[in-house]
Amino acid sequence: MSIQGYDLLVEEFKFLLEVEKPKVAQEKLVAAALGDRSENADYQAAKEKLRHIDKRLFYLNKMIEKSQIIDPSKHSHEKVTFGSSVKILNIKTDEEETYTICGVLESEPQNGLISIHSPLARAMIGKKVEDEFKIQLPNEKKEYEILEIYYKNIFSLKKNIRTKSDFSFH
Repeated sequence: MSIQGYDLLVEEFKFLLEVEKPKVAQEKLVAAALGDRSENADYQAAKEKLRHIDKRLFYLNKMIEKSQIIDPSKHSHEKVTFGSSVKILNIKTDEEETYTICGVLESEPQNGLISIHSPLARAMIGKKVEDEFKIQLPNEKKEYEILEIYYKNIFSLKKNIRTKSDFSFH
């Protein structure tokens, strides 16, 4: 994943751990002080929020531990690699398409950001300009030619960047 992708994961982890979890824990204590916990909707809601926060913290921690940070700006992009933006030509339809190869958690296929693990990205990795490649899809086989390889910051292309308001459990 990119440096910005990693930083965003760490930011969400810290926010949940240092802000959201203590806030919800306090909500749970206040609700518990109101009496019978078995029929207390506020207490049950806070307890459920804490469960969701803990699950998300566990997931984020695993992602942070397993992540491999790559700075694609340091690659030459003479060949397709992680972080490359690639303009390709569909040989059959003569249509041009542009994709940027990124990490799984950074991908937004609808915006041209495709995971390094996607079939299209795997077919392009290591290719150079003017190289042709084929990709087998469920209903057809497509052939492409690489027209251009360049670097553009992944986060400058993202349309859905999570913020602190997205990290909260409402």
